Amino acid sequence: MAMNRREFLQVLAVAAAGGCSLTSNAEQAAKEAEQLYNLPPFGNVSLLHITDCHAQLRPIYFREPQVNLGVGSMAGQVPHLVGEHFLKHYGIPRGSIEAHAFTYLDFVEKAKLYGKVGGFAHLRTLVKRLKASRPGALLLDGGDTWQGSGLSLWTNAQDMVDACKLLGVDVMTLHWEATFGAERVKEVEAKDFAGQIDIVAQNVHTTDFEDPVFKPYVIKNINGVPVAIVGQRSPIRRWRTPVGSLPEWSYGIKDQQLQAAVDQARAEGAQVVVVLSHNGMDVDLKMASRVTGVDVIFGGHTHDGVYQPVVVENAGGKTLVTNAGSNGKFLGVMDLDVKNGKIQGYRYRLIPIFANLLPADPEMEAYIAKVRAPYESKLAEPLAVAEGLLYRRGNFNGTWDQVICDALIAVRGADIAFSPGFRWGTTILPGQTITMEHLLDQTAITYPWSTLTEMTGAQIKNVLEDVADNLFNPDPYYQQGGDMVRVGGLKYAIDPNAPMGQRIQEMTLNGKPLDPNKKYKVAGWAPVAEESREAGPPVWEIVAEYLRAQKTVRIKELNVPRIIGMEGNPGLGL
Repeated sequence: MAMNRREFLQVLAVAAAGGCSLTSNAEQAAKEAEQLYNLPPFGNVSLLHITDCHAQLRPIYFREPQVNLGVGSMAGQVPHLVGEHFLKHYGIPRGSIEAHAFTYLDFVEKAKLYGKVGGFAHLRTLVKRLKASRPGALLLDGGDTWQGSGLSLWTNAQDMVDACKLLGVDVMTLHWEATFGAERVKEVEAKDFAGQIDIVAQNVHTTDFEDPVFKPYVIKNINGVPVAIVGQRSPIRRWRTPVGSLPEWSYGIKDQQLQAAVDQARAEGAQVVVVLSHNGMDVDLKMASRVTGVDVIFGGHTHDGVYQPVVVENAGGKTLVTNAGSNGKFLGVMDLDVKNGKIQGYRYRLIPIFANLLPADPEMEAYIAKVRAPYESKLAEPLAVAEGLLYRRGNFNGTWDQVICDALIAVRGADIAFSPGFRWGTTILPGQTITMEHLLDQTAITYPWSTLTEMTGAQIKNVLEDVADNLFNPDPYYQQGGDMVRVGGLKYAIDPNAPMGQRIQEMTLNGKPLDPNKKYKVAGWAPVAEESREAGPPVWEIVAEYLRAQKTVRIKELNVPRIIGMEGNPGLGL
């Protein structure tokens, strides 16, 4: 399935002719890429895994986090390693193609060398090659696939539904998909996916009689080996869906119920049991220590690109826990050698998808062009030029988040701005034109309304404390998976290790301490309260107005908090 070195050089030459900035390191890039995609088959059961694509059909830039703090027992543990700490842990050379894929280091320089990542046309090329060299291999989709672009929003996710069918997805679970509504999800399952893609989620039930909404698992025969794929939809409800939009469904982690599903699958003859999860990495690690009989957890939700599985011991044996990044940037490949009903060995690779190093699949490319055609002019509208790097991913404000907060304050006349700690959203290089598509990549959700409310200093602190506990609670089962709410105007300090209600300190506005009794104008967006749904225009209208007026976007100051008590934490980059 591997390209030879000459073919890689030809691809690089074509990319350079097309405007990709390549240096004298192109020869080295080709050599590294050859090793990257040279993946000999192993064993007799192969499972491919994507997750958190967030509706990105075309190649993009995407920078990994500089801050990913672990607390409690997860302090200093995978996946809470960034930059040099990540490279050292896995023995990856600084400056290599994999160092660029998995860390934020030297991002702009290496992005210009290696180009964009992801893209379903390039992903399909690799999926087809791997399936051809691994008969019976299954492609698993961990969810957060339908949401994250203007195109998906405007087509009611039909662009992604059809793309996943063409890509060859076999089994999927859910999360943001549910924001399109229960009726839409069940419609896709019954009509679009029937006979091709199974939706599994053992922890989703009706709120009236606790009936299962989806199949808890499916068993697929791979080269004579019965393999069970158990679904674990994100347990989150209120934090990612407006209240009332899915009153008929209930969620939860539901360990005991998961154990029952695993036991039942084993009783039906499954020799391999995997969980296709959207819990988040920390939750999956705890769950793996409590639920027995699971061989592999293919995780998602927290967007962690985990280079190699974490081996978790439990009362029944060992479970491999993985997480496959986001935005179509990675493809996980798990090869298992199963003999006499037992796994004898495994090989795993999390492969970055570099669009310049994998040719586009013609059929997928044609599909993407067709589905985009009616919206191309709207998506391509230029709004401004980025003076510096615009990115989102990380525990605290990224530069893209700062743009959104600055826009909310300027356009809505607010003192303070809040923007959700979403982990999806593409990256913009310095000097790149920001288009409406790029803006929608940050903001395209089904509840995008902006808000302008008066809040006391005490209420503002409560909001920050609440989100901080969601992110930094030492028990993973009380974490919700997003990052810290992004803040404009307000400055503060945070102690992630402090008890609940005591993490947020030193709040100031314009150099003065925030008065707990005074009311401040606070702008925001993505309200989850029913009464806030029609509060203001969609946030992208506000940010677009701001960008058009700015013409060139300059970040005067990145409003990140002073972090207390995290010195030496390997989740904190320089």
